[in-house]
Amino acid sequence: MFTVLAGGVGAARFLRGLTRAVDPRQVAAIVNVGDDLHRFGLRICPDLDSITYWLGGVVHPEQQWGRADERFTVSEELARFGHDPWFTLGDRDLALHLHRTLRLREGVPLSAVTAEVTRAFGLDLRLLPATDDEVETRILTQDGRDLHFQEYWVRERAAPEVAHVRLAGADTARPAPGVIEAILDADAVILAPSNPVVSIDTILDVPGVREAIAGTPAPVIGVSPIVGGKVVRGMAHRLLPAVGAEVTAAGVAAYYGDLLDGWLIDTQDEDQAPQVERGGVRCRVTDTMMDDPEVATALARTCLDLAEELGR
Repeated sequence: MFTVLAGGVGAARFLRGLTRAVDPRQVAAIVNVGDDLHRFGLRICPDLDSITYWLGGVVHPEQQWGRADERFTVSEELARFGHDPWFTLGDRDLALHLHRTLRLREGVPLSAVTAEVTRAFGLDLRLLPATDDEVETRILTQDGRDLHFQEYWVRERAAPEVAHVRLAGADTARPAPGVIEAILDADAVILAPSNPVVSIDTILDVPGVREAIAGTPAPVIGVSPIVGGKVVRGMAHRLLPAVGAEVTAAGVAAYYGDLLDGWLIDTQDEDQAPQVERGGVRCRVTDTMMDDPEVATALARTCLDLAEELGR
């Protein structure tokens, strides 16, 4: 089994490649839920849904999030009634949120609802929310505001300077069923090329997860989300300095530290490979720009080859 810590579009693109490289039934993805929110009384899980839409072949091709062939009739009518449209939901998207919220109100845990959703989209991999408990990624800004991640990212467009990031509710959260087993029983654990601060740390901060990663007998391989000193997508460059990390491929490897056994960086960052290896982490240089499925598949195979080598 191959277990991936995942959040955001980078993870979705990587998982598209991994599920082509191996039987999807051998893949478990532990997904960030720190940026989940409630909107109009509905539970919205952006990372779980983005990965589902990508692997289900229904993601919006230009946006790379949300549904293709989407309409916004409900959101437009809500705006008519004066509701702030800062977080817009499409009609198809709303159907999923309605189903999830109804099932949660019936007492079904998020992990079980997620399994229902993946079956409905014909997916064979296991999508595991990091926790069934509600947690929130909170952004403390330099001007003293405490914002939900989506308020910071969507409403504020990541403009405020960040002072601190925390996962509210983490102290009482528990890993969802199957999460720890997926780490300890894996043949390889992979940290997807996701935002380290608000996609990966928010998984590691769930009690027991970081310890399982540190204790798993499987090699732990990471893929850099930084290429040529820039983020491929998103705003990791706004958040990494807030946690004292350099916005470089080698800087992110150093930030993960002892969790890593192997690290994949892009050909544009080849000169940083010696720096990574001096930190005791085996480094491989390859094309990490997953603009098409073939590149994503080749990247996944390189991860697995490095894992096999480290396992030996």
